[in-house]
Amino acid sequence: MRVLITGGAGFLGSHITEKFLKEGNEVIVLDNLITSTVDNIAHLFGNEKFTFIKYNVVNYIYVKEEVDLILHFACPASPIDYQKHPIHTMKVDSLGTLNTLGLAKAKNSRFVFASTSEIYGSPQEHPQKEDYWGYVNPIGVRSVYDEAKRFSEAMSMAYFREYGIDIRILRIFNTYGPRMRANDGRVVSSFITKALKNEDITIYGDGTQTRSFCYVDDLTEGIYQISLKEGLSGEVFNIGNPEEIRIIDLAKLIIELTGSSSKIEYLPLPEDDPFRRKPDIEKIKRTIDWEPTVSLRAGLMKTIEYFKSILKK
Repeated sequence: MRVLITGGAGFLGSHITEKFLKEGNEVIVLDNLITSTVDNIAHLFGNEKFTFIKYNVVNYIYVKEEVDLILHFACPASPIDYQKHPIHTMKVDSLGTLNTLGLAKAKNSRFVFASTSEIYGSPQEHPQKEDYWGYVNPIGVRSVYDEAKRFSEAMSMAYFREYGIDIRILRIFNTYGPRMRANDGRVVSSFITKALKNEDITIYGDGTQTRSFCYVDDLTEGIYQISLKEGLSGEVFNIGNPEEIRIIDLAKLIIELTGSSSKIEYLPLPEDDPFRRKPDIEKIKRTIDWEPTVSLRAGLMKTIEYFKSILKK
């Protein structure tokens, strides 16, 4: 099978790329490297089934070869990134989505779209199920990401309904693991980086807000299975870890696991920051018998070891 992955040099995209190659597939990666790095995929360059093309999918996409599966994962995905690149974020999940869907139509490819838990906004329902429509501020600072992803979902479903394209939408909840950037602004990477440097860890709000964190290997396996399973066209799935933890408890756990002397400081909660975020994953469990297996403690230990290695450089 030939697979095209946009954003395949990013944190999550590189793990997905690696998985498809490991299973014997040909993989073409398109990535403009705006928030990613070739370091994530450098170890794959000797694989004859792997092709990397530095390219911005906001532009028209031409691929000579036939493509069986397209995974559209290109997009700045952390608040610090999409607020730094707001216009590009909206373009990659509007024009970029249109271009990749157009390629799927031309090549008769299956299409998997990387959506996000952010489409639920600051949810009024807990945990969040796939039939929940969300509670989103359309003009807030996070809207460039939230609304771009919501638009991409709508565009994907339009191609499904009008052209019969085999579409699958994955709403990805907080994910962590090796290849995260130390300065990406995500809570896990930020806390680990600060803890390893024995610097104060900043918590926004009082720390009682919750998140659910899925280790990247678990998430990659779920994405792989959903991508290959027949009969899922037009379906939407939450994917993530339903184990909920308070941010203050996450900080304390990371301080414990790193043996850090870091203290905790508190700052005001950012605009539109959701208070609770937890996926209902019953649908994906029924569909592919998938659920996370890596505990938060075990996943954090692996992630901490990775950060120790990159912070030494």
